[in-house]
Amino acid sequence: MESYLVPAREATAELEVKRSRFRCRLVRVETDEAARAVIAEERGTHGTAGHHCSAFVLGPTATTVRSSDDGEPSGTAGPPILDALRGAGLSDVVAVVSRWFGGTLLGTGGLVQAYGDATRAGLELAGRRRRELRHRLEVTVDFGAAGRLEDLLRREAAGVEVDYHSTHATLRAAAPARSLDRLQAMIMTATGGTAELRALDPRWVDLTR
Repeated sequence: MESYLVPAREATAELEVKRSRFRCRLVRVETDEAARAVIAEERGTHGTAGHHCSAFVLGPTATTVRSSDDGEPSGTAGPPILDALRGAGLSDVVAVVSRWFGGTLLGTGGLVQAYGDATRAGLELAGRRRRELRHRLEVTVDFGAAGRLEDLLRREAAGVEVDYHSTHATLRAAAPARSLDRLQAMIMTATGGTAELRALDPRWVDLTR
């Protein structure tokens, strides 16, 4: 797995169904603890709501998945929230839908529809952003090649860092796996084969475009 989708921003959406109010808060999170903290925060902030139903999906392969009906009839709240998150293809996300009862029973089908619709409204506002695994390289070159190499890396890679030392320069950059071989070949060509390359630990980064 080299990339996956995450929310672009935090979002809140509300809808009303037969005078029942549904408020969805959708937040980017990366751990189970962070997701549960958001759920607890909504419960504390909106204590007048009768239910705080939720779901979250975590990890590059969406391996951590949880949902809660929080007292609603089984399967009518948490699962439709989770289905909406999965339908959007997102991970590293928690959705909490708080419900204020309006006096009219919605039935199981109505609850499923309302919780799903509230979550989808939040998703539309949150948008999507791609998160990509970038493979990082450290390059050591002499001063004569440093400026030329820095220009190359800023055009072809991301996250460029440069440190100048007394006898050489060290540059670091990141690139997706599909372009790593090409980038290494370009570095060696630009430096006449004199560059020293070292692989660093890969890092997940959010793409801005």
